[in-house]
Amino acid sequence: MLKKIVPVFLLCSVLFILAACSGGDSAAKKLKIGDPAPDFSGTDLNGQPVSLAAYQGQPVILRFWSTDCKFCRADTPIFNQYFEKYKQAGLRVVYVNRHSDEATVRRFVADLDIGFPVLIDKDGAISTRYNIKVEPQTIIISPEHKILGAMLGGVSEAELKDILGGYFSKDTKKQQ
Repeated sequence: MLKKIVPVFLLCSVLFILAACSGGDSAAKKLKIGDPAPDFSGTDLNGQPVSLAAYQGQPVILRFWSTDCKFCRADTPIFNQYFEKYKQAGLRVVYVNRHSDEATVRRFVADLDIGFPVLIDKDGAISTRYNIKVEPQTIIISPEHKILGAMLGGVSEAELKDILGGYFSKDTKKQQ
């Protein structure tokens, strides 16, 4: 019985991944590790302009999320802590939401005490540039604005440290 279930599970998993990664928008380039990160810009919930270009020379965590996502609620404290720990060293975190109204996003931000920029991607332009089909997805961008990593689902501090740890030297840790 188990031998029959495993191939079906694997086939379903492959089909889900293919469906998530494909889509009707053929203009969206499939990004790979090492590719230049597409520029983006928007206005955060505080009315401040936010763009990747403004963060030149700084690593950026770009998180695509939704208010009804259990992973997003569970790991936002990890992003908050990681940002607080490394913001003096230049780390930037930007949350991007494309499905919820502003009032719902503001409640989520207040509930989880988010201290970094949160954008509402009403027209989906940012999500399209990064070829986002499913949330949550986290894109890690180097100070040179190359893609270092991409994670689907929840994120742990260990994963962030694994990808970004080299950008925060021992001297940086002393600044905290």
